[in-house]
Amino acid sequence: MADPNGIFAGRFPSTRLRRSRRYEWSRNLAQEHRLSKHDLIWPLFVHDQSTAEPIASMPGIFRWPIADVVRQAQEACSLGIPAIAIFPATPPSHKTDDAREALNPENLVCRCVRAVKKAVGDQLGVICDVALDPYSSHGHDGLVRNGDVANDETVVVLCQQAVVQATAGCDIIAPSDMMDGRVGAIRQALDAHGFQHVMILAYAAKYASAFYGPFRDAVGSAHSLGSANKNSYQMNPANGLESLREVILDIDEGADWVMVKPGLPYLDIVYRVKASLGVPTFVYQVSGEYSMVAFAAQHGLIDRRRGALESLLAMKRAGADGILTYFAPEVANWLAEA
Repeated sequence: MADPNGIFAGRFPSTRLRRSRRYEWSRNLAQEHRLSKHDLIWPLFVHDQSTAEPIASMPGIFRWPIADVVRQAQEACSLGIPAIAIFPATPPSHKTDDAREALNPENLVCRCVRAVKKAVGDQLGVICDVALDPYSSHGHDGLVRNGDVANDETVVVLCQQAVVQATAGCDIIAPSDMMDGRVGAIRQALDAHGFQHVMILAYAAKYASAFYGPFRDAVGSAHSLGSANKNSYQMNPANGLESLREVILDIDEGADWVMVKPGLPYLDIVYRVKASLGVPTFVYQVSGEYSMVAFAAQHGLIDRRRGALESLLAMKRAGADGILTYFAPEVANWLAEA
């Protein structure tokens, strides 16, 4: 545009950041963070039925029979996804106040892990949650005594659960219960039973979040929990510095990796943990985050692919080394096309 009166003379910027954004090749060269298939962990729900069952609150996600989980594991291998995480939808008839099904070596998770490892061996990592909520009739992550979740008594059971899962072939134990001291106790229990090679991915900063609703539907704990909450053991969403205390404790107790959960609403926590401590830091893009993107895309409000990739890239930018996401197989395929 001509400037005959010299109004802008000498006032145009010499530094123009848009120059680097002009072409795709220059944008690629200047890109600071990249999402890779190697960043992905695929959560899968298993149930004891003969056919897959869609989860209404999570469009496109299913509860799978064990045979189908094996096929998903094989697909993960073919896509280059490093690991899956297995979550059970335990039949209500197997749920009790003391969650004793968690210690059954023939429970749903253990049978599924054995089947997956038999099919894919060490090509794929298998992660198992350690917590009692899939098995408890009250829906809490620990044993309830006089209306309170009993910390130390729960930790004893969690150690037994971890050993049962490791015996089944689990590669990574992921304590999600948020009991104090459980990481150190589980590490000692695993080592005492000869499982020194089994890793611990600690849900170190797990917040009492509203975004877990669809997951609780998927595993069947929503009905069990009812109107109760987990505020006495999961973290207060208002707290940030406390997350560093939790992570430091878990690392000191023997955690190999740590996790922040949920993801997108807690990117400041991901950044604090990675920047302050420099430890392998993972993040869980939880069910509510997935469902918001999925439902919005289903109604034509956003683009599913762009929404998923942008949210995951934001987690990488915050410092995440790996991400649990229900979008994992789609993302792996999208990245392969890029």
